[in-house]
Amino acid sequence: MAIVFVLVALLVVAVLVTGNWYVWRRLFRDTTAGPGPVRRIGAAVVVGGWLLFIGGMVASRTDAPFTLQRVLAWPGYLWLALTLYLLLALLAGELVRPVLRGVLERRARASAPEPAPVRDPIPAGRAEGADPEPAESRETTGPATDGSGPSRRLFVSRVVGGAAAAAAVGTVGYGTYGVLRGPEVKRVTVPLAKLPRAAHGYRIAVVSDIHLGPVLGRGFAQKVVDTINSTQPDLIAVVGDLVDGSVKDLGPAAAPLAQLRARHGSFFVTGNHEYFSGAEQWVEEVRRLGLNPLENARTELPHFDLAGVNDVAGEDEGQGPDFARALGDRDRARACVLLAHQPVQIHDAVDHGVDLQLSGHTHGGQLWPGNLIAGGANPTLAGLDRYGDTQLYVSRGAGAWGPPTRVGAPSDITVIELASRQA
Repeated sequence: MAIVFVLVALLVVAVLVTGNWYVWRRLFRDTTAGPGPVRRIGAAVVVGGWLLFIGGMVASRTDAPFTLQRVLAWPGYLWLALTLYLLLALLAGELVRPVLRGVLERRARASAPEPAPVRDPIPAGRAEGADPEPAESRETTGPATDGSGPSRRLFVSRVVGGAAAAAAVGTVGYGTYGVLRGPEVKRVTVPLAKLPRAAHGYRIAVVSDIHLGPVLGRGFAQKVVDTINSTQPDLIAVVGDLVDGSVKDLGPAAAPLAQLRARHGSFFVTGNHEYFSGAEQWVEEVRRLGLNPLENARTELPHFDLAGVNDVAGEDEGQGPDFARALGDRDRARACVLLAHQPVQIHDAVDHGVDLQLSGHTHGGQLWPGNLIAGGANPTLAGLDRYGDTQLYVSRGAGAWGPPTRVGAPSDITVIELASRQA
């Protein structure tokens, strides 16, 4: 097993080194005529960006001062996103390069004037009618090349490199603006066969993956709270990955959660990131803020059961999901809504007769083409799906992990409106 881990680690390092060398080459080496300060500055930017990212990751996993974590996290995480889209844009540019070179070569040939023949005068004394000199000695067409090849390659490299840089910066900038602006509200109607007529139209505000941490802080939490409260829900479900850090560092950032308002209260279940951040302390903190933690537990609301299970990451601490404890003795004639952070928990939900599971975790992929990886690792990437008699809704989440950036997976807070088939 250790050998496999080492081989995988070496492969990852090799891919990262090769990818970053390629980015440096296309952006800095190929766009300059020769060695100079631009190439050295480019190398410093690439290496420095990765040092900031690694430093931010290490600081967040240690007891480093929170101010230092924030200083390193912002540029380091943004560099990670920028590198991804620089690499993708430059790879796409490889398809453009030969086309652009071909266009330039055709334009050069079309605009080049025809060389005029140069004829030597007939030497005096040559007899009229004498044999002419060979053609090559009387006519020349100039040099075979005009030296434009290297300059044309440099021009193409600068055009492609500049376009790739602009596309990457624009993509990351827009994706970051989308996160910092705050999540948008989605509304989804979910019919439940066992839901009584009296509960028709019941609204559950679902929020997941807020990821308060060195990047997203108290101001972001306030935006999320204000957005949720504006929907005037009957119940609020916070389905995990609230934080990336300790209560000591992030307690002030999470304080706006005390302002959440719903007729039947706010409920919370752990996500995998809570177990990286001190899950027991966070359960107590959200309880202090007025939320109701459901740790493998269930509460009976007027018209349906609401249950919650711990995240699977809690298994390493002896606090994993316990479906039997949360659901084993319930009345299956009543509708049941389950809060479970990861979509992979749907199979246990089906076995226990759950009508609707509410999850997050996937971020919808967060950074395209990350959706391809997240889609392969989860039964449902985002939205509403059905597994037997159990429906699963997966939120893309309100915040972001790592880079505060989303591309192709906008953040959301979802208002689930339950519908009774008896209505």
